[in-house]
Amino acid sequence: MNPIEKILKNHKIIILDGALATELEKRGCNINDSLWSAKILAENPDVIKQVHYDYFNSGADCAITSSYQATVEGFTKIGFSDLEARELIKKSVKIALEARNEFWEKLNNKENRPYPLVAASIGPYGAYLADGSEYRGDYKVTEKELMDFHRERMKILVEAGADILACETIPSFMEAKVIAKLLEEFKDVYCWISFSCKNNSQISDGTLISDCAKLLNNCEQVAAIGINCTAPKYVSSLINEIRNNTKKPIVVYPNSGEEYNADLKEWNGHTEGKCYGSDAKVWYENGARLIGGCCRTTPEDIKGIVKWARPI
Repeated sequence: MNPIEKILKNHKIIILDGALATELEKRGCNINDSLWSAKILAENPDVIKQVHYDYFNSGADCAITSSYQATVEGFTKIGFSDLEARELIKKSVKIALEARNEFWEKLNNKENRPYPLVAASIGPYGAYLADGSEYRGDYKVTEKELMDFHRERMKILVEAGADILACETIPSFMEAKVIAKLLEEFKDVYCWISFSCKNNSQISDGTLISDCAKLLNNCEQVAAIGINCTAPKYVSSLINEIRNNTKKPIVVYPNSGEEYNADLKEWNGHTEGKCYGSDAKVWYENGARLIGGCCRTTPEDIKGIVKWARPI
């Protein structure tokens, strides 16, 4: 059964986690690398597991795995064997499942929240390139090349036992179309597709988000459509554009509002708004039903959502 639909039958919202890489950096990890947070799968997987646990403890109903930039090609390029690369990608799911299970076993009050999901992160082709093109969508590849690129990792993550796939920060209309088509090769597997957007109506490659919603509306295995790693100031307008073109649940987990410098691999600028939780409530009122945070957000931001969404 569609895992998002199952939860939303009994709960008004699914609270996602927040930034993984931000928390890893706070805990001393150096992720300035072509593999980004996936690098830590090989160096210190226990710290990833602890971040997942901390987000569950903050109230998250879903952990998004550390596989965003984890690909066989990426790992082998820096010296891992093909087998080692596959095992590291599987590990991203394994440690999230362990964190979920350990948290749930210790949780005393289970009545007002769902059994949490583990969503396997599938970043765009641009994330593998590690050149910032996941915020532009301008990579020159064919549909077949994109399908071949995504197929292998998708298969590994599905077999590792993820509850759902999080196809996230997608900057390209063509890439979204490829992912939706590729899903047909995986029976009973569901995903959400969330786009990186450059303004209040367009995804990163310039396609209208309304056209993306129309494209995915009839794709049965796409369980939710939305936006991530996009400035909060654009989110309400983008939700409205999606809502007018699909009946599927809307997922939003924007970044803090800072801008990413792909050359320096660092975030610059200032966060938007005074309270992430308050902004999230507005997004819920506009129609979003899966809400969390992306880059530069924290467990405290997730607690801010829980405060109004699931008061004790």
